[in-house]
Amino acid sequence: MAIPSEFTASLSPSERTAYGRSARTRASRSCHGWFETEKERPDPLDVIARQSATRLPELIPIRYGRMLESPFRFYRGAAAIMASDLGPVPNTGLTVQLCGDAHLLNFRLLASPERHLVFDINDFDETLAGPFEWDVKRLAASFAIAGRANGFSVKEQSGAVRTCVKAYRQRMREFAGMGTLDIWYAQDDADQLRELLASSMGKQARRRTAEATARARTRTHLQAFEKLTRVTAEGRRIAPDPPLITPLRDLLQDPSDDAQEKELQSVLEGYARTLSSERRHLLRHYHLVDMARKVVGVGSVGTRCWILLLIGTDDADPLLLQAKEAQESVLAAHTGGDHYDNQGRRVVAGQRLIQTHSDIFLGWTHVVGLDGHGRDFYVRQLRDWKGIARPDMMDPADLRLFAQLCGASLARAHARSGDPVAIAAYLGGSDRFDRALTEFAQAYADQNERDFEELGAAVRSGRIHAETL
Repeated sequence: MAIPSEFTASLSPSERTAYGRSARTRASRSCHGWFETEKERPDPLDVIARQSATRLPELIPIRYGRMLESPFRFYRGAAAIMASDLGPVPNTGLTVQLCGDAHLLNFRLLASPERHLVFDINDFDETLAGPFEWDVKRLAASFAIAGRANGFSVKEQSGAVRTCVKAYRQRMREFAGMGTLDIWYAQDDADQLRELLASSMGKQARRRTAEATARARTRTHLQAFEKLTRVTAEGRRIAPDPPLITPLRDLLQDPSDDAQEKELQSVLEGYARTLSSERRHLLRHYHLVDMARKVVGVGSVGTRCWILLLIGTDDADPLLLQAKEAQESVLAAHTGGDHYDNQGRRVVAGQRLIQTHSDIFLGWTHVVGLDGHGRDFYVRQLRDWKGIARPDMMDPADLRLFAQLCGASLARAHARSGDPVAIAAYLGGSDRFDRALTEFAQAYADQNERDFEELGAAVRSGRIHAETL
């Protein structure tokens, strides 16, 4: 389907440019604006149901309930549906490490190991190598859908989409002229971005941006520790909030049965072996004191996710880890397969390739559960300086500015793993690709609304059970 980036690296710049332009014969830039569902399009609810088959059945109604809240929430949980829609259409063959779920809420403020606040992609559950435009299309459509949720006009929605795609295209052209190491070291420092965009912001937008940056710096592991734990006779333990947070002790039919606790302890031990030696040394300064099952996100609801509470010197020295089940990427069926023997390793490898700075505790493991089934997990800190966008609070100008940040950030992520020279040559200097993606975003937003309505009808008919919390 695609020429390996390792091969393009051996070509001269002019050959890489020629290869990128030749991709227009496989998929013209204007063809990306076309979106019509296949006659044999899979039932979108069946696509979601196939994902649910391997998840915890008692949590599936929560997933459907969250997806029913709005078309945008539905879109967040429908990455598999979009993958099945994009898979059959012509693609460029210009491969990058895809995020796989590049909607606007998966871009946020994060802490680097050096304690700088950076803007980057945050979610990698679906990461896999594939055509660069799949990520751009998912991101573009998310801005159209978010604009509709805010009651923006079609012109205002399309303005955000075009800003996003233009930022991606222009920054990719910048990377095409940079050295390999310069691309690898590039990052989006939050304070520098704020200064850069200040002249484009109104007074309220500047205030909200400053508040978001300050708030992100307070969202530390200590804040999460205070929020998610309580003092008990045994010491600090995870506070129950069922069904969203359920301590292991409350899940056991027999509290004296420590089999599942041993299973989760093996998660921690197996994961530790995937860390570098200095980080294993750091982890050994902590000991595990409690665990709880956590319901996360929208699309991930029903996968097995655990909070692990570890304590260092004393109760004022905590470490909260999240061990999340990693299943096959929704893109795998549409990209010719998945060469990873562990899905947790796939997530970690993709994250390290895409993100400028990854969590120092990022790792993976494989565990055979009490039911005899083997499952893959990836592990990371639960929270560390995260600032999440609030698109529902944005006016059209704010949404365009955020679209600019997301488009440019996605280009940086793709330039690290793909060939920026070839991609930039394909995109060219005109706005043809921008205009095509704007048409696509509106058409896919229409389709997303139809799928959302179909889910609502299925719940009303009793075909699907949804639960709202």
